[in-house]
Amino acid sequence: MSHHGNLIRTIFHDPISANIHWREVESLLTHLGAQIETLNGNRIRARLNRAEGVLHRPHHGHTLDRNGVRGLRGFLASAGFTPSQYEARDASPDAKPAKGSE
Repeated sequence: MSHHGNLIRTIFHDPISANIHWREVESLLTHLGAQIETLNGNRIRARLNRAEGVLHRPHHGHTLDRNGVRGLRGFLASAGFTPSQYEARDASPDAKPAKGSE
């Protein structure tokens, strides 16, 4: 399983992890093809598969708090990227290889 697949499983795992680094989240969103727009303060607007969400960068440190993870979960789920959906997409013969996996 790819690093991004492992990260998606961590995001959706209960209990919620408080050890998810923001730079990994940004890498995941880019990998999935999200359009990212910087807003005021520590907020970004992400658009992916017709879903749109406002996510908050961590204020202190580099890891998301539990509320940040909940918001990220909601956004990814609305965009169709739960762990099972991601794994099914990855296993599809029509799936495009992830960057760096060729």
